[in-house]
Amino acid sequence: MASQMGESVDIYERIGRSLEERQEPGATEVVDLVRRMLNGAAESAQTLDLERLKTGVYRLRIGSGPVRAVVLKCLKPSIAQTDRLVAERWLPALGLGDRCPRILAGGAQRDGHWVWHAYEDAGDDTLERRHEPERMEAAVRLIAELHTRAAIHPLMPEIRWRARDHGVHFFTSNLRDAIGAMEALADLRRPMSTEFVRARARVLERLYELREDAPRRVQVMEQAGGPDTLLHGDLWPKNVLVSANGKGLLAQLIDWDHVGAGPFSYDLSTLLYNASREERPWIVRRYREEVERAGWHLPPLPELNLLLHTAETARQVHCILFVAIALLHDDAEWAPQELIYWDGYFAALRPPLEE
Repeated sequence: MASQMGESVDIYERIGRSLEERQEPGATEVVDLVRRMLNGAAESAQTLDLERLKTGVYRLRIGSGPVRAVVLKCLKPSIAQTDRLVAERWLPALGLGDRCPRILAGGAQRDGHWVWHAYEDAGDDTLERRHEPERMEAAVRLIAELHTRAAIHPLMPEIRWRARDHGVHFFTSNLRDAIGAMEALADLRRPMSTEFVRARARVLERLYELREDAPRRVQVMEQAGGPDTLLHGDLWPKNVLVSANGKGLLAQLIDWDHVGAGPFSYDLSTLLYNASREERPWIVRRYREEVERAGWHLPPLPELNLLLHTAETARQVHCILFVAIALLHDDAEWAPQELIYWDGYFAALRPPLEE
């Protein structure tokens, strides 16, 4: 959505209408947020441009000369609260306050269901777009720094209380609940395809096997997983920005919607499973070197591999659980094919590192 400057009220109305057309909640509140954020400066701008990045996330460009840009993001209230804690309390306390975009303004939908944040625009130089060794190295250095600093910080109890649990409980509770939900799918009244029936049986069998192996995995997590630390929780390459800042490369992490507490392996496994097999040993080596400077010692390869595999498995089980819930309670049309997909992914999953 782009508009030439007319009356300033028309500009704001165009933003609201554009969001309403995309069925985004809280369009009125976003308009109020932008009014407050610009503080009347819109009248000096010649254009406003609203670019949709994904559902609930937009880049707002202001001006036709030197362009100012902000990112608008729609969040559930609980996530908005933890995102603000990350940006304004937790990372600054760790000396990493510049490692995520600043929150410039916020506004809540009047019924309290959604909150919009306006973030400074950190650009598009993600590892997904520019996957270069020096950029990956800067990212690994930041992740190691985040983990080692947070693990010994007095704020960890607050982080554990306010954010998600990505530790032992995440693994065991999702496994138990997924088995229950998958067993309940046997009583579906609607006819299902043969492919779905077979996929459900295979997934359930793997969940049973995983339940048998759970005590061993939990023991390794408790003995070799290290201390709980602050976790980004969603370390896909698209959520890691690396940009030049005049002094070198600065790594930042965006989209902290899954922030939590738990072992380092939860974050590290996400990074590894989204890297090539050839790149993984190098990432682990650089991470090991960085954390050893802080006095950490990663476990030997067999235990490390099991920790990483368990973290990725726990995420898969979590996804399977909510596919089953969507089918059981909402009769979601997309759910059967989604379960078939996870059946294939689950079957193909292997530890990330060659032993």
